[in-house]
Amino acid sequence: MTTITEILDIQAIRADFPILNQEINGKKLVYFDNAATTQKPTSVIDAIAHYYNFDNANIHRGIHTLAERATRDFEASREAIRAFLGASSIEEIIFTSGTTQGINLVASTFGRKFIKEGDEIIISGLEHHSNIVPWQMLCEEKGIKLKVIPVTDLGELDMEAYQNMLSEKVKLVSVNHVSNSLGTINPVKEIIDLAHSFGAKVLIDGAQASSHLNIDVQALDADFYTLSAHKLYGPTGIGVLYGKKEILNAMPPYMGGGEMIKEVTFEKTTYNELPYKFEAGTPNIADVVALKTALEYIAFHGKENIAAHEDMLLHYATEQLLEIDGLKIIGQAKEKVSVISFVMDGIHPQDIGVLLDNQGIAVRTGHHCTQPLMQRFNIVGTTRASFAVYNTTEEIDRLVAGIHRVKKMLL
Repeated sequence: MTTITEILDIQAIRADFPILNQEINGKKLVYFDNAATTQKPTSVIDAIAHYYNFDNANIHRGIHTLAERATRDFEASREAIRAFLGASSIEEIIFTSGTTQGINLVASTFGRKFIKEGDEIIISGLEHHSNIVPWQMLCEEKGIKLKVIPVTDLGELDMEAYQNMLSEKVKLVSVNHVSNSLGTINPVKEIIDLAHSFGAKVLIDGAQASSHLNIDVQALDADFYTLSAHKLYGPTGIGVLYGKKEILNAMPPYMGGGEMIKEVTFEKTTYNELPYKFEAGTPNIADVVALKTALEYIAFHGKENIAAHEDMLLHYATEQLLEIDGLKIIGQAKEKVSVISFVMDGIHPQDIGVLLDNQGIAVRTGHHCTQPLMQRFNIVGTTRASFAVYNTTEEIDRLVAGIHRVKKMLL
């Protein structure tokens, strides 16, 4: 039987990421903060440099060669992300600055137009702050009720409680596909189908899912789906909002300015067609262009192969970490991606993070922008190790040894 390590040449992949070839505090870098942002392969870095070296121009309106090349490559990325998400049309693909802006766009346009006083919005206890605060702001502004799906002791959503929350009053459900703190994979197809049975629309925060899971927005029947390029081995400052065409057409613009208009007079402005209606101003052209390169990098190695490697790392790390006395993993859902959050008896997560960094090991500590979730588990925060395609079992061994060293120093 062929193993995943024989399909993927991990050492060759590691060579594609120049940032990994360095020492931190005299030790070879181990980067386990991939849930915050993934590192970028040379091809993505080169794509950004190529744009600025050869094609830098504003898009869509210019008739000179540079503008035409920039426009061609910008729109090629839109088609690439359409295929990546399984959307039916490029009109349904809106470029944003990231997942946060995508959620805020929906809250500020769909929310303000279609959700009124006395209506209800449902989110979950697993949400990142960016999928909590915009809805709180909308609810406070319009007198809408916000409901929260409870989280079980395993870090899974209580689906029975969710079903009981649904009624004709619910106009929107907004949940993440994967928890950034715990790695839990949520049953989003079931969540969407149940919401639709009551006439509610559904937004899925796909920031954490996009690099790990195959996504088909049509099969899911999602009304909105958001993601960020920097979780996908792509640049920061770029994200995507997918929305069903008929819903996007019914929504008002998010921002006013250039590009999102057809004609402007002092008496009246008519708005552009999709997707440009929601893309006011000069966009982050270089990073949009480089997003296509990141998607090509994933496709070259195979998303299923990457996911299998990450799953192997997750299981290996889980087994090794659970052997450490006093260590408890927070969130042990049956379905998870390669994220492990843990606490240690008698040691603050920040101390663990600092002392691991002294050993060249980068992890994330704190509440991970999920303070309500930390409160649910009655903890101040966790230490989170999250794995990507370029990580290895040898690096996990270094993490385990590093934690043992932390214990000896502090306990």
